Amino acid sequence: MSVEVREKFESRKLVKTVTGSNSSAELAFVVLGTDDDIAARNALETESPANYANLPRQSVQVEPLGPKLWDGLVRYGQENNSNQMQTGESTFSFDTGGGTQHITQSLQTVGRFPASGQTAPDFKGAIGVTPDAVEGVDITVPVYQFAETHYKPDSQVTGSYKGILFDLTGKVNGDTFKGFAPGEVLFLGASGSKRVQLGENADWEITYRFAASPNRTALSIGGITGISKKGWEYLWVRYADHADLLAKALVKRPIAAYVERVYESGNFAGLGL
Repeated sequence: MSVEVREKFESRKLVKTVTGSNSSAELAFVVLGTDDDIAARNALETESPANYANLPRQSVQVEPLGPKLWDGLVRYGQENNSNQMQTGESTFSFDTGGGTQHITQSLQTVGRFPASGQTAPDFKGAIGVTPDAVEGVDITVPVYQFAETHYKPDSQVTGSYKGILFDLTGKVNGDTFKGFAPGEVLFLGASGSKRVQLGENADWEITYRFAASPNRTALSIGGITGISKKGWEYLWVRYADHADLLAKALVKRPIAAYVERVYESGNFAGLGL
């Protein structure tokens, strides 16, 4: 005897929401002709409609009633995607905690306190001066870190696009980007995963991470003035021995400042944001 699926008379329980749209439904069946629960369930799944009352099938279950007799129930319902981001949508996050930088110059020496009968040497803002070096100190500097998560259709996330993400990682913006001047934003990279949604085409969830540091102008270091640097350029100071006649001491003082470009620039328009 082949497996047979019959719909019950009390089947077709349908629930509507207050808006008038169908929210859930149940179809009841009897499955005959097998003692195998897997065969009974598979037959029920095959014979029951995949969609009913514009609702997708969510579950199929069977329970034994007797020899070669099963009670079958198929449930239908709306997918709960209220909290799931849809293709084309975006989310944003940021952190202003700042970063750490090692500096050897202060903005201003606010006090010098010599021992009795001595004169404190003037290091012109140099920090942690020893007979052989300027040790400096680690400080917190303004770094604005932010991330954007975008949900892009599968057709946009090609091998070429992934190559662009790879190429731009570790580069700074060559042009204005999201309100930041050229040189202020460093692209820290992206991470992504493919999503497959029921009844829809696949899309990609991609998170892009950035750090921003402000461009600076009119900086002064010791007696050196007019220094300018972009946010992610590196500023360092050259020191030399200097005779402080008042303190009768040989001191380290800044004699030159250097601004180094350590990151390549890139066209962030390729990110497609």
